[in-house]
Amino acid sequence: MRLHRLLPLLLLPALLACGPGKLSRREAENDIRQDYPVQVTVRVPAQARAAKGSPEDARLAALQGALVRSGWFTVARAPEGDFERFRFDLAPSAPKAIHAAAAGGFELPVAEAEFVRVLPQLETTTDGLRVTYLIRLVRPTPLFPVFQELHPDVRVGETKERHASYRKDRRGWVLAETDEAFRKQP
Repeated sequence: MRLHRLLPLLLLPALLACGPGKLSRREAENDIRQDYPVQVTVRVPAQARAAKGSPEDARLAALQGALVRSGWFTVARAPEGDFERFRFDLAPSAPKAIHAAAAGGFELPVAEAEFVRVLPQLETTTDGLRVTYLIRLVRPTPLFPVFQELHPDVRVGETKERHASYRKDRRGWVLAETDEAFRKQP
């Protein structure tokens, strides 16, 4: 009978150590908001090769057209059998905002994306929780027309959905990753 009364007291510390059972929208917003705003960039490869008529070939051709019109790059395009090779060289008149990319090529900062809000529903997954949130494209740079040439359906001020994954930790919920392709400027 005594054990019956002591059992809840023995289990209480274990239950408290597990942390909160639910992740609140406010906690998720605070976690995700820290990673914003992010710099939206267009990556220009120094050289690229794509099969003729492929989606990658169409993307490189659109990138070539946008960069040649801007006057910031010189582009060489040469056929190689069933492939096309593109070479992008930075012109001396290019804006100083264009910088070399770590993996080769160039990065063009075109705008920023800012955090808007977390959507109400939080989805349970096998690994934890999936949170859907909205971002907004803001503060376009003079290089933005290159981005718009590649993504004609994206407008400044428009919101887009992104997702974050949370995993359960002993103390609560931990932000594991987001599907945001861009990162915050250091």
